[in-house]
Amino acid sequence: MPGPGLKVLCAAALLLAASCSSGLGDLPQLAGAEAAEFRLGTGDELRIVVPGLSGTDPTGNTTYAINDRGELSLPVLGAVPAAGLTVSELEKSIAAKLVAGEYLVAPSVSIQPVKLRPVYVTGEVRNPGEYQFRPGMAVLAAVSAAGGYTYRAVQGRVAITRVVGGRPVTTRASDTSWVMPGDTIVVYEKWF
Repeated sequence: MPGPGLKVLCAAALLLAASCSSGLGDLPQLAGAEAAEFRLGTGDELRIVVPGLSGTDPTGNTTYAINDRGELSLPVLGAVPAAGLTVSELEKSIAAKLVAGEYLVAPSVSIQPVKLRPVYVTGEVRNPGEYQFRPGMAVLAAVSAAGGYTYRAVQGRVAITRVVGGRPVTTRASDTSWVMPGDTIVVYEKWF
């Protein structure tokens, strides 16, 4: 049976370990998401092609940016709400507006993201900064774009701040968690 001095030493070691944690333990786990489920937001640029719609470029060489009100300004339709929708949801919304306005009977709307909001990687990486988002990007790909982990980094566990419902939400994630446009990834420093 250990003596009282050993018990005090063990308790002090546990307190020290708890105080030197990265802060990730207090954060909720990032909910799983599919790579294709990202939501559009202000600043995203899209190529929209609607064959047969007059007033639009049939080659699809025109891009449209989501403005600060969360809308696209499209020929014929005017302002179309886009922020917060997936690409598929926006395609269906535009098609429905074209049918409701009696512009086309059965429109085929194709949307291709051209430029999405960047991701931000901060903390214990070699080159913290802003990096271009690519669909299907995971945390490890974003960290790699930032030059990889430093020797002081808590590897494989990060914090991600993401805007959900108009509010920033911070969660913990792993190297294999999906990244979304506009995410901020924080790599913490290990203490021992």
